[in-house]
Amino acid sequence: MNMETMFLKAEDPQALLLAQSVLAAGGLVVFPTDTVYGVAARAFDGAAVERLYAAKERPVEKAIPVLLGEAGDLEQVAAEVPPMALTLAARFWPGPLTIVVPKHPNLPEAVSATATVGVRIPDHPVARSLLRAAGPLAVTSANRSGLPAPSLADEVRAQLGGRVALILDGGRTPGGAPSTVVDCTGPEPRILRAGPVGREAILACLGLDSFPEA
Repeated sequence: MNMETMFLKAEDPQALLLAQSVLAAGGLVVFPTDTVYGVAARAFDGAAVERLYAAKERPVEKAIPVLLGEAGDLEQVAAEVPPMALTLAARFWPGPLTIVVPKHPNLPEAVSATATVGVRIPDHPVARSLLRAAGPLAVTSANRSGLPAPSLADEVRAQLGGRVALILDGGRTPGGAPSTVVDCTGPEPRILRAGPVGREAILACLGLDSFPEA
């Protein structure tokens, strides 16, 4: 895999249009999020998502989360949105909470081979602008599997240069812990990965005294 990788400042007036064009053509775009840099493909383009796996050398059995620009986009990627998922989204989005919901049948198997998909809205202006313009994107950290997740665009270029079409440089990202992951597909929520949104905050939001550990 060896292609020319374009490198552009995120504030460049052409950045958003170019990113949309690359994604529409099935290419991969890297942009900053509220945690680390992410590499993205259009969520409904199965071939593009497969290229994302190849660029990262990511095991295909690991599902890729879908990022949204607005909470209203959730219905595009979820077959049925459980009420508890809507409650959590209203409280914690945009922010570091990934909510696992039943997967919409239109989502390709490359995004998730299971009946579920993880979704969230990142709290970052560049990411939100692109997601609003391009629609739901399959996004994972912009590193080769096994290497550190990058907080700088130059770190992305060192790992994925020649493997992605476009890198948008938005400066240093906040870094920190990956998002909390909560499964909302059962009768009670389950925390699949601990993160910035703690168990007590989730309990309080849902009005629960407790729920089972994953």
